[in-house]
Amino acid sequence: MEDNIIYGFRPIIEAIESQKTIDKVLIQKGLRGDLFKDFFIKIRENKIPFQYVPIEKLNRLVRGNHQGVIGFISSIEYQSIFDVLPGIFEKGKPPFILILDKITDVRNIGAISRSAECAGVDAIILPLKGGAQLNEDAVKSSCGALFKVPICRHSNLIEVIRYLKDSGIEVIGVTEKAKRYHFEKTYKDPVAFILGNEYEGIAWDYLRECNDSVRIPMVGTIDSLNVSVATGIVLFEVVKQRITIEP
Repeated sequence: MEDNIIYGFRPIIEAIESQKTIDKVLIQKGLRGDLFKDFFIKIRENKIPFQYVPIEKLNRLVRGNHQGVIGFISSIEYQSIFDVLPGIFEKGKPPFILILDKITDVRNIGAISRSAECAGVDAIILPLKGGAQLNEDAVKSSCGALFKVPICRHSNLIEVIRYLKDSGIEVIGVTEKAKRYHFEKTYKDPVAFILGNEYEGIAWDYLRECNDSVRIPMVGTIDSLNVSVATGIVLFEVVKQRITIEP
């Protein structure tokens, strides 16, 4: 059993009350009863992602009496962009933000975080549901970057995007549907990029909230890049434009 797994109603509730960050909870399909009802209210109040699964999946994960519920304690302490952004402005540098829409591969998340840290990204924003679990594999793939860049997780990314725009940050979607190449824009001012997964791209609801969109030029026959590679390309265009080279 993995060290980050806890199971049973009381242990999970105690972890929540101890302010441990719970990535998600797996719940046995068809679970009923007063104890479960109180437990379910608790995880809903704390906005913890949950998923109904067959009992066979729970039995494969743990050998003990899981009572039909298993929780995953996050390796990462999540933050709120509403708390993080004012501190970025106070440093006197133009904020550099990265938003990831439903990136589900933990290795991609790790690689993206590593590139983001190297590029000087100030915060990474993830959706509360639909993204990869930031477990030890993600941390290992990131070479520790997930502990160095503030990771913000939010249930309403549209609200977050609007907050960023209201704060003077240009929000740019990276999509093959864009007309302009990523290197045709100037990134000296505050900027936030949104990238989606390789199969669905950025959700339309998010894309229409963007101030602008850009695409990466492609000359081969394959029509898409790995998302971690695409992220690195656009992030380091910002680095190239912002870096000051001494004569």
